[in-house]
Amino acid sequence: MPEPLVVLYRDARLIAIDKPAGLLVHRTLLDRHETEFAVQRLRDQIGQPVHPVHRLDRGTSGVLVFALDRDTARRLSETFANGGVEKRYLAVVRGWPATAGTIDHALKREPDDAEWIDPRAQLLPQAAVTHWRRLASAELPIANERHPTTRIALLELQPETGRRHQIRRHLKHAAHPIIGDATYGKGALNRAFAAHTGCRRLLLHCAEMRFALPQEGGHMASIRAPLSAAFAELGTAIPDFADAIVGLRT
Repeated sequence: MPEPLVVLYRDARLIAIDKPAGLLVHRTLLDRHETEFAVQRLRDQIGQPVHPVHRLDRGTSGVLVFALDRDTARRLSETFANGGVEKRYLAVVRGWPATAGTIDHALKREPDDAEWIDPRAQLLPQAAVTHWRRLASAELPIANERHPTTRIALLELQPETGRRHQIRRHLKHAAHPIIGDATYGKGALNRAFAAHTGCRRLLLHCAEMRFALPQEGGHMASIRAPLSAAFAELGTAIPDFADAIVGLRT
């Protein structure tokens, strides 16, 4: 039996969990063989239906919000779709980006796996904006095609928009792909990093979400997920990350 999902917040209308990396939110056409989903596990754990209102990629850990009734699901989904949620992510990337900056790069729409799109439809690029701040940088003894070492950085990211795979696609566009990203990253680097640190997951974590609770005069909810074990252990595996990791854990 899997361990119970960690509940970060709960009230009469919604519940938020700390999604572990590797867990799908719901069944998709591309993962028909999978039998474990956050929707199913949380429903069984609390004994009532739950309704996902946003996405986290399978490899991403952190804050995942569900509604406990259909009206709240509709209202929260609109809040997410209309940019009414402040999000803070952490990622480890290749290279040393500037200390802070913004990626303003439109992304072609990618439909959900379960969403049918008329093949004749034109999926035009949609505005997408992501801000970042560099928290730490390091140089690892991992040779690449040009250099005997590889530079990496720990970033804090705040996406203004919510396009599918936005952070992963934006960081690839900026030539700073996320470590462990099998789709938008570098396979050779992912394997070398795993051999060096023992970490074999996508290093993307949703650390915090802030939004107005879906009720009359609703207060702002600030829901935080602690660092996953994989992120926390990087402070030991990569000494130059140690101080930043300690700061994120306090």
